[in-house]
Amino acid sequence: MAMAEPEGGPKESFRPAMLIYDTRYRAITIQVLVLAGVVALIGWLVNNTLHNLEILGKPLGFGFLTEPASYDINQRLIEYNSRDTHLRAAFVGLLNTLLVAAAGCVLATLIGLFVGVLRLSKNWLVARLMTVYVEGFRNVPVLLWILLTMAILIDTAPRPAAFRKGEASMLFDAVAITNRGIYIPEPVFSRSLGNIHLFGDSSLRFDVSLDLLAILAALVAGIVASIFVRRWADRVQEETGDRPTTWHIRTALVVVPPVLVLWALGFHLVPPELKGFNFKGGIHLRNSFIALWLALSLYTAAFIAEIVRAGIQSVPKGQTEAALALGFSGGQTMRLVILPQALRVIIPPLISQYLNLTKNSSLAIAVGYMDITGTLGGITLNQTGRELESIMLLMLVYLAISLSISSVMNWYNKRVKLKER
Repeated sequence: MAMAEPEGGPKESFRPAMLIYDTRYRAITIQVLVLAGVVALIGWLVNNTLHNLEILGKPLGFGFLTEPASYDINQRLIEYNSRDTHLRAAFVGLLNTLLVAAAGCVLATLIGLFVGVLRLSKNWLVARLMTVYVEGFRNVPVLLWILLTMAILIDTAPRPAAFRKGEASMLFDAVAITNRGIYIPEPVFSRSLGNIHLFGDSSLRFDVSLDLLAILAALVAGIVASIFVRRWADRVQEETGDRPTTWHIRTALVVVPPVLVLWALGFHLVPPELKGFNFKGGIHLRNSFIALWLALSLYTAAFIAEIVRAGIQSVPKGQTEAALALGFSGGQTMRLVILPQALRVIIPPLISQYLNLTKNSSLAIAVGYMDITGTLGGITLNQTGRELESIMLLMLVYLAISLSISSVMNWYNKRVKLKER
């Protein structure tokens, strides 16, 4: 008696022809072949490029970064001179890029939030003025706004000589606005703790002020203590139904420790003084930085305003009506009810605007602001002739900055999104 075959019939053994004719394997075969072709093409391009560089006498390498830069950088956050290496010059440019990107994102967010809310105002004149601002900035290239802002700063501000002749005066006897930039008081510590060296290599030496670390430590300690007080108030509210008033305690915990540290360090401000043909002392905010910062902020804020407006309009009107019925004012309704719910719509496109602002900062060379593009991708590239290495490093830097911003904002987006069961 013959044995019954297993249900579904006998299993077919694998044959190489099945990679082409069997639909179960064909898709995988095609993907593997395409991947292999792409890898082979990239390998050929890399090999051909390296071969051509060898012929030109420029083998791929990054030793040029340790050579003297031999050029000055007018705007810098750390010590630098022309005898330093190209690597340190690139690092100085990177810090300048991060400075204008961070300051631009903060200012653009504040302006965009303000304009986005006012675009929904019931006042016809206010709403139309905000519309003119948004459409005006969105439809003109950002480079033109940068150049226009630079021209305005140069042509409208007084010359330093005007302060000597009495034609212009300093604001609060401490701030001088000139056609060469803005001079503000410099913070000085009479009982300074000195600096700490984080890098021993001369090409990337980096010193951090112990005074700044002490202030930051006091601030962080105050914030942590404030969080514990808030959690204590939350527990009391859950147990008794009444929430104790803690805002004054939390504010004191955040403000008092840094102030005490500043007092202990002998903190005071030294205003700039007019000496010779220009101001000396203080902190010099050059027109190139101010023009780039303002233009990028105002340009990006126009897009953020539309994102904020769309986010607010995505919240059902019933939420506003319910808040007003509970006795909330218009400002409380917007701050406590509408904006928290609109954040889940606002945050994702806001990330793209932060990335765009950071990448648009590469236009800084148009007004002479020495960012990473102007140093590594500009003067260093031209002096050394290492265009491939410079551009590769420049791309990696912007990629790292963009991925960092995206990661932080995506984390925040997960914190504010609606919790689902």
